[in-house]
Amino acid sequence: MSEPEVMDKTFHFILKRMMETGVAPHYTEIFGMRIPAWLFPGTDYIVSFAPFNNLPTQYRLTIDGQQKWFGQ
Repeated sequence: MSEPEVMDKTFHFILKRMMETGVAPHYTEIFGMRIPAWLFPGTDYIVSFAPFNNLPTQYRLTIDGQQKWFGQ
């Protein structure tokens, strides 16, 4: 699989998980895929993955009447 295909697959996996659960997957679930995301300092948790933020922010997102996401 080419690098762009891996990046697309990884992006889709993370975005889908955040949309379904409101929480980013743990990095071990996507280890080695070289994703464009930020880990929380001193931890191994994904904190930001555009357009979502895994930590609460002042930007609450509502999709289809559900409010379980935060924006960057």
